[in-house]
Amino acid sequence: MDIDAGTEIVVVGGGMAGARLAQQLAPAAPGVRVTLFGEERHAPYNRVLLAEVLAGRYAPDVITLPDAACAVRRVVRVDRAERLVICDDGSATRYDRLVLATGSNPVLPPLRGLFEAGRGELPLGVHAFRTLDDCLALSGALRPGVRAVVVGGGLLGVSAARALAARGAHVVLLQQGEYLMERQLDEQSGTLLRTHLESLGIEVHTECRVRGLRTAPDGTSRGVRAVRSVELADGYCLGTDLVVLACGVRPRTGLAQAAGLEVDRGIVVDDELRTSDPFIHAIGDCSQHGGVVYGLANAAREQADALALLLTEAARESVPGGPAADPPRYTGTRALTRLTLNGSPGPEPAPAAAPCTEARIGATGIAPFDLAAFGDPLPVPGDDVLRLTDATRGAYRKVVIRDDRLVGGILLGDLAAVGTLARTWEADEPLPATSAPLLHLLTNDGGS
Repeated sequence: MDIDAGTEIVVVGGGMAGARLAQQLAPAAPGVRVTLFGEERHAPYNRVLLAEVLAGRYAPDVITLPDAACAVRRVVRVDRAERLVICDDGSATRYDRLVLATGSNPVLPPLRGLFEAGRGELPLGVHAFRTLDDCLALSGALRPGVRAVVVGGGLLGVSAARALAARGAHVVLLQQGEYLMERQLDEQSGTLLRTHLESLGIEVHTECRVRGLRTAPDGTSRGVRAVRSVELADGYCLGTDLVVLACGVRPRTGLAQAAGLEVDRGIVVDDELRTSDPFIHAIGDCSQHGGVVYGLANAAREQADALALLLTEAARESVPGGPAADPPRYTGTRALTRLTLNGSPGPEPAPAAAPCTEARIGATGIAPFDLAAFGDPLPVPGDDVLRLTDATRGAYRKVVIRDDRLVGGILLGDLAAVGTLARTWEADEPLPATSAPLLHLLTNDGGS
């Protein structure tokens, strides 16, 4: 299908992927009309920086994405035969190309007492931490000394726990796994991260399973129940005023599934980010490419850029006499996860884009702490592993080498070498056979 000056492109989802695609297409494909639908009442924003807002470092408007006009309507159905999207207000919009950027939903664990009987609502004081509304609701409930329990010790849970502590809350962080951020770290670096959080007064429990929530009437005439404690698997109850559920996310695939598109864990796409319908694409957290659901901001940005380039090239080729070239391809993202727990005082402008940063927290009076992880940091038999630890600086560096290639690594406390390591990993080329260059790679402080 050609993309010409009369083409209607509809993007469903006003998150980072959808907003970036619309932003990229607007100047690059003159005459092509792009309509962006989003469910949230807020203008599209940088979700990576929500913890900064919760910590009080940024005002909500600071994280708004530039030039991302979005129609606040929920798309409820896709009519593939007529090429229409139907919204909850009954309106229908025609498309020539449809892009699903529906993102993901927070995973709500099957805890007893999580939902009020017959209401399907979370008890008062229980919050997910996925949207700006979640962030604002949490922020409104905070006061110095409030008790908060964060369920989930992954990237999101660690970010939320530290932001809450920065606002003066007494925070307990519960992790079911053996150590924090199991997807990105190893046991040693997870332990160092735990030590850092505990130094801030955050109480951390690993190998700790939550059984349920205990609630009580909130004392108003509304009859709403409010959380009072978190019940652990061993029967112990933690008294609390707030509970933050940070148990991961799940791709939002319902719209695609109802439309008959191929769905696995995410919406299945090819190297042109097309679904099983050639007129429909999918990008961001909802998509699955090459068997991988990334769920990372960097991958969402790269997919949005790749699809913008693909559609732009199609627009150029539709012009008589325009250049003919092989269509661009998306071949996957080698995503570096970076968590910057920034302690520098005072507010500062939010970066427009931080291509390898997945979370960033800052608050006055809290010491800075940085970590980065990439690839597969857990070795298998036959791998070579190099580690450098500096206990006095709280620094830890580790790389994993497999078949003469750098396949993963962790840097914690000191990220001076992250630039060199990330470039070497992205190049995916054989490393020198001698150990001296490998050690130099780990200690090179000039490329971050």
